[in-house]
Amino acid sequence: MQFVEEIVVDEFLPTVRSLLAGELRERGLTQSEVAEVLGISQSAVSKYAHGDVTTNERIADDERVEGLVGELADGLAAGDVTPVQALIEIEVLVRDLETGGDLLAQLHEEAVPDLADHGASFRVHDPENDLRTSERVLSSLRRGLRILENASGFSTLIPAVGSNLVACTPDAADVDDVAGVPGRIFDVKGQTTVPSGPEFGVSEHVATVLLAARDHGADASAAINVRYDKNLLAELTEQGHTTAEFDESSDVASSVGAAIEDDPEATVLYQTGGMGIEPLIYVLGPDAESVADAVRSLI
Repeated sequence: MQFVEEIVVDEFLPTVRSLLAGELRERGLTQSEVAEVLGISQSAVSKYAHGDVTTNERIADDERVEGLVGELADGLAAGDVTPVQALIEIEVLVRDLETGGDLLAQLHEEAVPDLADHGASFRVHDPENDLRTSERVLSSLRRGLRILENASGFSTLIPAVGSNLVACTPDAADVDDVAGVPGRIFDVKGQTTVPSGPEFGVSEHVATVLLAARDHGADASAAINVRYDKNLLAELTEQGHTTAEFDESSDVASSVGAAIEDDPEATVLYQTGGMGIEPLIYVLGPDAESVADAVRSLI
């Protein structure tokens, strides 16, 4: 009898730690610093560096594993990601890879062949668990925020009221189901400043725009607001986005809904301002990383 958790401990973790140790060493960290970041001994780091730890090639070659290891190595080396945040993001990936038919589930079934013959739909872990769903949203949002923080020049796109990058759960019904940055993202002397980590229920304005767009048929799970500029709109259009204007001087949710109903393909919403209202552009997308990438391309 072998549980999937044993595969995680015996094969996944050694592989990821080996990859991460190597990536951190390539970024200039000493063995002592790598050991501290990963919470392991220096002798263990040395074993990883010399290939003395058995790794699983299928796990190492998985694009999602490679991508996450690279992102975490960048963040940990720069100090933008804490070991706890890295642990959470790895945990989220583990749960994704454990779902029926995915990599860890495949390895588990190969180790216990009778599982493959089991008549019921086999799922080791429920991917729809509310806690895991929320953590996936926060993980995506953290990655999107890192993209913005590391994008030289993003501060020039931040409006006077501040920006916020938000993302919601699949069945979001209200602002409590939308995560964002408490206090918004601000330009502080030319530096993009994210005051704290993302949380649910902290964004009202951008969350309202996202929810209203979704309620009226928009296929979006994330959004960001940036300053209005007709040249930015033109550039977004050139990149393949469909733009739609709405009137923020009236009820925002109703105005956004009307704009989406008029053009269901719209992925960029904007309003040109009014008395006491700053003109803004809202970029929508399937996840926080995609939205951040779209905005980064404007710089």
